[in-house]
Amino acid sequence: MQTKLVLWGASSHAIVIADIIRLRGDYEIVGFLDDINLHRHKTEFCGATILGGREQLDTLKDQNVRHLLMALGNNRGRLRLSQLARTKGFALATAIHPMTAIAADAQVGEGTVIMAGAVVNSGARIGENAIINTLAGVEHECVIQDGVHVSAGARLGGNVTVGLATTIEIGATVGAHVIIGADSVIGAGAVVLKDIPDGVLAYGIPARVIRSTEQDEE
Repeated sequence: MQTKLVLWGASSHAIVIADIIRLRGDYEIVGFLDDINLHRHKTEFCGATILGGREQLDTLKDQNVRHLLMALGNNRGRLRLSQLARTKGFALATAIHPMTAIAADAQVGEGTVIMAGAVVNSGARIGENAIINTLAGVEHECVIQDGVHVSAGARLGGNVTVGLATTIEIGATVGAHVIIGADSVIGAGAVVLKDIPDGVLAYGIPARVIRSTEQDEE
């Protein structure tokens, strides 16, 4: 019997995650949660129903649902909601597409999603609630902290460290041994050859810091 699972989020990102879940066959998706678009509650979405928002958590527990997976693109949002889910007694599911290459000794944290064609090499450590997107490459001994999004086609050289809730945008390349801080964004197609501090947007070839990301949070 499949374990019951609810996806928290009901956007295009959730559609991709739902496909991974169904390909793996370990979980039965019993519904989705959406705290933003209240008009979508009780409507059909991606082969199931948008049950409501966070007010449904207690009801789900009464229905013997014990697993959630954050299907949100917002890095800090995934971290906040996963913490709430745990305080309510839920476990975090992990979704790894069957067409990935993940080293036997790589570590993958709870709540993380790894999409089709991604490669995670030996000694890499992927934190919780991270996204390793389509065709992304994480080389040997990288450290990817909680809530990071390595976007589609991005490439991280060996021994790269990516800080909490940072995004590496589509097609970016990060050289070996580079350290990227928390809450930063590396722009699409950037080539990062030097360390990047916390809380900044950086892009270009080679990448340079453009501005703080604080205004993006306002």
